Amino acid sequence: METWQRQLSGSITKVDQLPFIPEDPDYRRKLNKVAEVFPIRINAYFADQIKSANDPLWKQVVPTEEELDDFLSAEEALESDPLKEERDMPVPELVHRYPDRVLLMINNHCPIICRFCTRKRKIGFPGLVTRETLSQGIDYIAKHPEVRDVVMSGGDPLLVPDRELERILTALRDIEHLEIIRLGTRVPGTLPERITPKLCEILKKFHPLYANLHFNHPDEITPEVETACNRLADAGLPLGSQTVLLKGVNDSVEVMKELMHKLLKIRVKPYYIYQADMTMGTDHFRTSVEKGLEIIKGLMGHTSGMGVPYYVIDTPGGGGKVRLLPDTVVRFTDKEVVLTNFEGKTYRYPQPAVKNGKSHPPEDQQDETATQNLCGLA
Repeated sequence: METWQRQLSGSITKVDQLPFIPEDPDYRRKLNKVAEVFPIRINAYFADQIKSANDPLWKQVVPTEEELDDFLSAEEALESDPLKEERDMPVPELVHRYPDRVLLMINNHCPIICRFCTRKRKIGFPGLVTRETLSQGIDYIAKHPEVRDVVMSGGDPLLVPDRELERILTALRDIEHLEIIRLGTRVPGTLPERITPKLCEILKKFHPLYANLHFNHPDEITPEVETACNRLADAGLPLGSQTVLLKGVNDSVEVMKELMHKLLKIRVKPYYIYQADMTMGTDHFRTSVEKGLEIIKGLMGHTSGMGVPYYVIDTPGGGGKVRLLPDTVVRFTDKEVVLTNFEGKTYRYPQPAVKNGKSHPPEDQQDETATQNLCGLA
């Protein structure tokens, strides 16, 4: 048995195994009720990285009583499927929301079960993703030539054994109109021993192949994680990171900046910061949108552009991702654009001269609607 498989088989799955929780029997009974609704999994590697109760890694994987609060609340906006993935599944476990790309769920198991997961309704429960659902998903892609890009997700596709993963990738690469394959995975940061030389030899056969990784806190970047990411990069996979904005975990400019710097050092390009989804059982992790904009503003100009990810909301109701920006465009007219920089200073950029001999109308005759505040649009 390989090291990563031993680490996985040694996962914490029961309340009594959890690190740094009170001995109080009543508290443990409440956590058992949480675990009946939302399973627990903390693999041995990740458990070893947790240093104390309520540290940033502990908060991501150890259940709390608050997970059941949403069931008792009158807040109707919280749902088990806030992004309406099930509505956009033409076949089981394949989401077709955008015109030219789909998300294919390869399994419903992860190296850890994140307490803030948008798929809490699925992850850790057996039998939801099968050979049959995979076959239907691949067949759907083959029959839809408009699909040029697939995200392999789950669960986590890199928990699939090497031989099965190669079989799936081969079936996808045999589809002529499919151009891009992406792996949506948290494995490199939570079970880095899984990124073996053998796995990388398999992956490099299927380019163009990209990896969207998931990191939330700088403490996740260990020497083992650096080795894993370097192996993937050396195998030719462009690496991008996706981060969820989490209250009490990474909701500060300082923590996010440190995370982005560490990611760049291990050859991972910061890509997205997600506003936390409105998923049942996760409301205690949500911050205000203003907090996210504050973090982006604190990154812009204060670190390299490569280290500033997009801040996005995956819109409730299944409308897709919307990018958000701080207020950098104050207004624009036919003559100029007024901008603010990272220091809050104002600058003017002249618009191109009007051609064909026409001149700008007098300023007092300009359509007032030409002056627009673009805060939050991108």
